[in-house]
Amino acid sequence: MTQAAGTVRDQARLADEHAITEIIHMHCRGVDRADETALKLCYWPEATVSYGAEPAPAHPFCENLVPAIKAFAQTHHLVSNILVHFPDSSNPALATVESYLIAFHYLKDPQGQDSEMTYLGRYLDRFEKRGNQWKIMQRTPVMSWSQNATTTHDDQHPALAALTRAGRYPFDPVYGGRRDD
Repeated sequence: MTQAAGTVRDQARLADEHAITEIIHMHCRGVDRADETALKLCYWPEATVSYGAEPAPAHPFCENLVPAIKAFAQTHHLVSNILVHFPDSSNPALATVESYLIAFHYLKDPQGQDSEMTYLGRYLDRFEKRGNQWKIMQRTPVMSWSQNATTTHDDQHPALAALTRAGRYPFDPVYGGRRDD
């Protein structure tokens, strides 16, 4: 059902919106932790992504994304302004979603010329609900702008040295793993 902005949603619609938001957040974790399983759980098997000129199957894209992400020392994807729209009241199992995205990609250079690529854009998603589960059927990222800059990383700074370090799957603390580098 289409509702005007600011209209109070019923509990079922709020639950749907929460489940959709959880998938969007899980996708960010999957990218940042280079976790292929988490990424694939966000998409239906026949889903597509449009990161290029033509839509491509999502699951092979997830497989190829993992080594590409591991080329960076770290990445950090943040989503906000998630707007969920249910365009067809006769089919409550379809939703279109717009999410704002800021993504940081830290590239460590052996010669000490580290850099960071910052990407700002949006995800335009089409979600489908099957049974009691929402997943992405089609994702199109839309770029607003990006920048590349020289950066530094001082993990031995007294305020930071004792902090737990992030890692890739399965070594990140969220998986119970431990990173020793």
